[in-house]
Formats: sequence, structure tokens, C-alpha cells
Amino acid sequence: MPLVLLGVVAVAVIALVAVAGMKGTLSYYRTPSEIAGSPPPEHESVRVGGLVTVGTVHYHGAVVRFVLTDGASDLDVVSRTVPPSTFRGGQGAVVDGHLLRGGIFRADRVEVRHSNEYEPATSARQ
Repeated sequence: MPLVLLGVVAVAVIALVAVAGMKGTLSYYRTPSEIAGSPPPEHESVRVGGLVTVGTVHYHGAVVRFVLTDGASDLDVVSRTVPPSTFRGGQGAVVDGHLLRGGIFRADRVEVRHSNEYEPATSARQ
């Protein structure tokens, strides 16, 4: 019986250490539909994820504007940060920032989401 109790305690300690190690590494993001249904206060920093709508990416000097969608709702995004070089329409993206009056989202950071599927580059000879 003491050996079983020791095993249970060991498993509990390992689980506690694993959960504590992951703290701060998990990040939840909201969808454009969630933002439309329950807009956050202007001062609240939020993370929003979706697809960049094709044809909506426009650069105006140091500012980039685009539309993020989840297929049900759209969110107009404006950012003064330079997006990654892989950023383009049809690509998944996650933005961190604030919702402004008028429903515009000001992104302080733009990240590109990648799928976990590998697609080899096509050869020029084909």
C-alpha cells in the first residue's frame, strides 16, 4: 500500500510540474465572430485569429490594412508594424492589439499562422 501511495504522489508531482511549466506558453485567441458578438473594451488588449481575406491587404507607407475573417464575420485591421514576409491574402494570421471605436482593430503585432501540412516546392523542370 505505501508503494501505491508513493506512485500516486509521484504522478501528481510530475503533473503539477508539467502544468506549471506550460503556464504562460498557451495563448488563446478570439475569432472575428467572437469580437463582433462581444466586443472587448477599448483599453483591453486581445488576440484575434482568422484568415486574411484575399485582395484586402493594402500598404500605405508604414501602415498596412487588411481584413481578417473566420468565414462568418470580418474584422478590419490596421497595423504600423511590418508583417512577416510570408504575410499575404488567404494566409492564416493572429493579431494582438485593441479594438478601436468604429470597429477597427489596431494591431500591435501581426503573426502568420502556418498549417502543419508540408508541401514540397515544385521543381522548375516540371
